[in-house]
Amino acid sequence: MSEIALIGKKIGMSREFYKTGQSVPVTVVKMETGRIIQVIDKTKRGYQAIQVGFGKIKNSKLNKPMKEYFAKKNTEPKKILKEFRVENIDNYKEGNELGIDIFKDVKFVDVKSKTIGKGFAGAMKRHNFGGLRASHGVSVSHRAHGSTGQNQDPGKVFKGKKMAGHMGNKTRTIQNIEIIKADSDNNLIYLKGSIPGSRNTQVLIKKAVKNLRKLTMNEKIEIIEKQKKIPDKKKK
Repeated sequence: MSEIALIGKKIGMSREFYKTGQSVPVTVVKMETGRIIQVIDKTKRGYQAIQVGFGKIKNSKLNKPMKEYFAKKNTEPKKILKEFRVENIDNYKEGNELGIDIFKDVKFVDVKSKTIGKGFAGAMKRHNFGGLRASHGVSVSHRAHGSTGQNQDPGKVFKGKKMAGHMGNKTRTIQNIEIIKADSDNNLIYLKGSIPGSRNTQVLIKKAVKNLRKLTMNEKIEIIEKQKKIPDKKKK
């Protein structure tokens, strides 16, 4: 059963300092408040879910069916509509808002966003190929990817062959990113490390799917502080 996710915008990167002197790189994401547009019942569609709307859009940019849909739901138009399957729909009502508070007790999240587009890239940049030799008879083809097919049988290039081509601009999910801190007043969430995409990229954040046993930064610091308090054994 999938968890409810929120959409945000990647603002940029910063760093967070701890009392132990550690500097941790963080990515700052501005979260949007979602509104429940529709509660989907299992008897009607065969599954239970809630439809959440994010962002604002002008009424003039909507087509006629969507205008009528939002008018029927008695809510302002939303730019993005997402469905999330839930186990119990009784906990949700149309019109309720979902904010950064849903990550209050969550330590790790999964982040989904689009990577930075690199355009047309060669095999060395795109697939980390080593290239051909710099000397000993090699001319012009130093950064070539070498042979791609066969001489006669089957005499074709197989699908999926690593070659030069479009690099980046693909949707990627990074799992198990730690939440360093959350600022509910400004709707900001600070994630440890980097996430895919450039500045102002749309980001989808949800609770981590995997059950993790790894420690958070605060838990690690507590262990270090406890070890400092333990007196060293006297040398014999």
